[in-house]
Amino acid sequence: MCGRYTIRTSLQKIIEAMSPVLVRIDPQLFVPRYNVAPTQDVPVVRIAPEGRELTLLHWGLIPPWAKDRAVGNRMINARSETAAQKPAFRDAFKKRRCLLIADGFYEWMKTPDGKQPYFIHLRDDSPFALAGVWERWSNDEQRIESCTLFTTEPNELMRPIHDRMPAIIGRADFQRWLDPKTDPDDAGKLLKPFFAEQMEARPVSRRVNSAKTDDAQCIEGITAGEQSLF
Repeated sequence: MCGRYTIRTSLQKIIEAMSPVLVRIDPQLFVPRYNVAPTQDVPVVRIAPEGRELTLLHWGLIPPWAKDRAVGNRMINARSETAAQKPAFRDAFKKRRCLLIADGFYEWMKTPDGKQPYFIHLRDDSPFALAGVWERWSNDEQRIESCTLFTTEPNELMRPIHDRMPAIIGRADFQRWLDPKTDPDDAGKLLKPFFAEQMEARPVSRRVNSAKTDDAQCIEGITAGEQSLF
């Protein structure tokens, strides 16, 4: 499961990393975020009629048939091994694949003293893209476009920390993943563990456990004994 991540990179650098891309995000709404949580709006790249666009979507996929938008609160992740068959994700996997932009994520390791959060990012601290799908949902009062991200088996770095990790799509495969003409079976082959040698992980404070906490201290590493302060 991946339930928190970061987007500290500037909007301009994200645009460059995802190029070519259209932008529909108001720059004034785009601020550094150190503890992105489910049900928030997150930057996503998807295919639009005009081309590849960068926009904001609600994190927590709400299927079109859902009677209540709260269903999305339980659909922040989709398992890569089964998503293509699940009713909630099946149609979106075929037609509405997307990329969620991040530059780090958190996972929690079980320890005798409780769950220890770890911050994981690329060695060069550059932004990367998480495989996902998106949907449209509406009722008589509102219309919401939402998304979920895919998880896969852990790589060598992640395995001691958690039994899942988000599926990261390399830049060379962006279009292959996003293009609705790509066969779902072919797209599914991209949902695999990312290269462990290109990633780093460090323990951080449990203050990140609260979704209300969103500042640079969330990603600061801790040393032995510090955790007892939280």
